[in-house]
Amino acid sequence: MRNPDFSLFKPSGSQATYMTLGKEAQNDLSVDFICETLTKDPYELNIIKNLLINITADEEVIRYRTEIFEDFLNFPKLRDDLTALLLKLKDLREIERFQKDTEASSLWQLINRLRELDGYVDCISAIKDTLEGLDIKSQGLITLREMVQEIYADSGFTDLKADITEMFSMVRDIKSITLGVNLDSLLRPKTVGVISINDKAFTDSGLLKKFMKFASNQSELNHGTDVSSFLHYHPSNPSTSNFGLGVTVTGAQKDNTIATSGLTGADPLSDALKKVVSDILKRTVNNLKSTLNKYVGNSGYTFITLMPEITFYIRFAELCDKIRAKGFALCKPEILSKDLRLTKAQGIYNVKLALKAVAGLEDTKAEDIVTNDFAFDEKARIYILTGPNRGGKTTITQAVGLAFLLAQNGIYVPAESFSLSPSDNIYTHFPADENDTVDLGRLGEESKRLSEIFSNASENSLLLLNESLATTNVSEGLYIARDVIKAMRYLGVRCIFNTHMHDLARNLGDINDKIEGKSRIESMVTGVENGNRSFKISIAPPQGVSYAKDIAEKYGVTFNSIKEKIDKKSN
Repeated sequence: MRNPDFSLFKPSGSQATYMTLGKEAQNDLSVDFICETLTKDPYELNIIKNLLINITADEEVIRYRTEIFEDFLNFPKLRDDLTALLLKLKDLREIERFQKDTEASSLWQLINRLRELDGYVDCISAIKDTLEGLDIKSQGLITLREMVQEIYADSGFTDLKADITEMFSMVRDIKSITLGVNLDSLLRPKTVGVISINDKAFTDSGLLKKFMKFASNQSELNHGTDVSSFLHYHPSNPSTSNFGLGVTVTGAQKDNTIATSGLTGADPLSDALKKVVSDILKRTVNNLKSTLNKYVGNSGYTFITLMPEITFYIRFAELCDKIRAKGFALCKPEILSKDLRLTKAQGIYNVKLALKAVAGLEDTKAEDIVTNDFAFDEKARIYILTGPNRGGKTTITQAVGLAFLLAQNGIYVPAESFSLSPSDNIYTHFPADENDTVDLGRLGEESKRLSEIFSNASENSLLLLNESLATTNVSEGLYIARDVIKAMRYLGVRCIFNTHMHDLARNLGDINDKIEGKSRIESMVTGVENGNRSFKISIAPPQGVSYAKDIAEKYGVTFNSIKEKIDKKSN
């Protein structure tokens, strides 16, 4: 390609910065599970994960990716054709190694290089035909189409395929080499040179015929390659020149060396012959290198670098098709200015629920999934989320983080509609592994991790806290948690802090009034209706007592209910 920096993940000239999703966030958002749902191939798993976890808040880059992904999603033919090309592109990765070769010593290397160049021509031709046949909309793929068309139309490109075919034919048709040998006064081989490379093997009668024509200056042009320009004479090996009266050349052995004389061991004819043949092959391959550089240059290598990005888009588009086929909603994210720090979602759900259905791990139906509306805006950017055990607090917390991660990679998100100001990174604080708390204790370890988050987070960051600081000593955890949410308001982050500490969600107006900051704090609850978990979220005061009352009434463990049962038994 003409632009060696061309990428399907960022527009040319982009100065975007990137941050890597931390190991804790990767684990808490189940990044490995998502990637394993996309592919089982270890190479693909690695490249997809590496692309997914590098996050940018640059709106131009994210919109660029979103438009490209939409083309991949809308055109199954694009995915099918590029999937077929991925196998050829894997072979083309060897071109970079070929460019660094210094010499070639045998014909198989020459043929291997021809195959690589032939594969490159096929790839360029195929992707040109594919992109020209589709009504693509994204600037990235339109630019790729223009670059491929330019390469294809470049001087000599249309003739390259024919040149490769001819060279393949010549190499495969080499059957014999005509040599010229000079002898010294004792009839020992002195120098040797190649007269011609032929496409027919010698026979006894043929050899005599050619010798007679040669002797009478009636040499003919063989069907093979004319190598007159490679005619070089090499002196015999002086260390063996005084051994015996000559040698017998018995032909090629398995290791492609010519048999040596039993009288002399290493013979000058064999040495000279091997050097001449090596010279020819070296020059031929150097010629091929020049051809490769002329036609391919940096463009072929740039095309190969697109393999991970193409794989990323194909696999996610295939997954989105499977999710939709199960009846789950997906939407194209709208990208807002990061400075607004806004997010608005309608009908959002945790994509892991859909992925488990796709993978056959759970018999989950789309109509069984509870969706929610959610927003980060001027009314609230920090939510203290409370509710019953198994009431969906962790599910919605993770759902928001995954929606951010997918949207900022250009992927459709699990919602009916979704708009966001990109975050510069996603920080999570889920319960610490017991193995990690041996030295500091759980409270100490969690406090240390929170301190590290605040050392790196900015007002454009997204924080997701799940049962943080939930120690056995509630008063200690509550004390630290209050200071943490004050710090979040002061910094201006967007955050969901789900917790069982209902007292943390009380009197938030005092913190909003007393602490300066750009992120207002609100209480949010997961709902309960008639004693059943509804999994619906809403902005409301913590309902620990009212929830207990609902449960007590549902199962008949209020005083009045129990009294009524006792009275009935007594009667």
